[in-house]
Amino acid sequence: MQAKDSNPPDGGYGWVVVVSAFMVMGLTAAVLKTFGLFFVEIQQHFDELASTTSWITSVTIAIFHLGAPVASSLCVRYTHRAVVITGGLLAFSGMALGFFGLNMVWMYATTGFLQGLGISFSWIPSISIVSHYFSKKRALANAIASAGECAFAFTFGPFFQWLIGQYGWKGALLIIGGIQLNICVCGILMRPLASSCLLEARHSTAETPPAPRTDEYKSPITHKTFNWMLVRRLEFVLYAIFGILAAMSFFVPPLFLVPLSYSLGIDESWTASLLSILAMVDFAGRLLCGWYANLHITKTVHLLTMTITLISTSLMLLPLANNYLSLAIFTGFYGFFFGTTVAVHITVLADVVGMPDFDSALGLFMLIRSTGGFVGPPLAGLIVDMAGDYRAGFYMAGATLVLSAGFLVTLDQFQQRKERGRQSNAKPEKSTLPYPSLHLLKLQ
Repeated sequence: MQAKDSNPPDGGYGWVVVVSAFMVMGLTAAVLKTFGLFFVEIQQHFDELASTTSWITSVTIAIFHLGAPVASSLCVRYTHRAVVITGGLLAFSGMALGFFGLNMVWMYATTGFLQGLGISFSWIPSISIVSHYFSKKRALANAIASAGECAFAFTFGPFFQWLIGQYGWKGALLIIGGIQLNICVCGILMRPLASSCLLEARHSTAETPPAPRTDEYKSPITHKTFNWMLVRRLEFVLYAIFGILAAMSFFVPPLFLVPLSYSLGIDESWTASLLSILAMVDFAGRLLCGWYANLHITKTVHLLTMTITLISTSLMLLPLANNYLSLAIFTGFYGFFFGTTVAVHITVLADVVGMPDFDSALGLFMLIRSTGGFVGPPLAGLIVDMAGDYRAGFYMAGATLVLSAGFLVTLDQFQQRKERGRQSNAKPEKSTLPYPSLHLLKLQ
């Protein structure tokens, strides 16, 4: 398919791509987010410790991140559409094979590895293609697309609970896998834009000399190949460390929220509603923060630092809940601030590295961040086992986020110092020969 324009359309068919990405976010991240409903069922079925069972989610998160650079490279070679379709098939395979539930290792390989790879091959291209279709409205478009995660999680909570009650956890996995096949439909709707231009550039280089306009567009395209040299840029390293620490925390609350509510004696039906509340306020937080970021009133890194601080505060307060009402209130605070963070953190990455290196940065950032997602849930599970209380996992997540905010502050200080250095270096050049007459004398 031919690319119609070398510039991001900032609308038009781009909104179809946003809706498709919205659906993909719901069928991938929302499933991962509500997988805590299966935690107790799987733990009791195999009679395992919380730390052992949590490795299922840990493997899923790790493969989701580790597959990011592979997904980015495949997008360049085969277009975003093809990679998303492949991701849909992998996600379905992971859930369908998990239906057999042979043993815990089998669950690691299916609902862990295959599901994680399917999420990676679907999520990464969807976020990437939205960023290519939009420029001025990128923050808003990314916020709308990412909101699919919470919009679906709002209904998936009670729906998955109903599926488990009707068909057991194994039957529920099989049905969810069938639903995830719709990712393939969303992939078909993702009309190639940047990737198709790259393919055109390759063909034109092989057959005929490139025209001047092609050269103009090839400048950003050449940066779409994976650029490992980003690890030598201090700004990116600081942001990557923030990502590691944040990933250690982000996946802990949804995993232990359901077991915590059970330990407080809250009924299962009310517990499922907590996930719906979490999804609803998350949705509102993403859209509100995306709209606000699009106004360009506050620097994005400052906005992200503020939201991270508020998330850590809400996580520290959440364990104080002793009944459904207080747990629902603290869950709402956490969900809202989490939504604001997710809405803006991809935009901050683009601001840190620039759009020419965005695809490489996204894949590399997700790869590095995978260490946090891989270590976080098992570490929290170990702390929970040692303390004998699910509250300990939330304290661990909150403390880690406080540490991550420190790296955002350091990043901002470094960027400000760098900007002041540019300005000070520019001043002597402007002060040389300040009077026009001196220029004339020098020429004479």
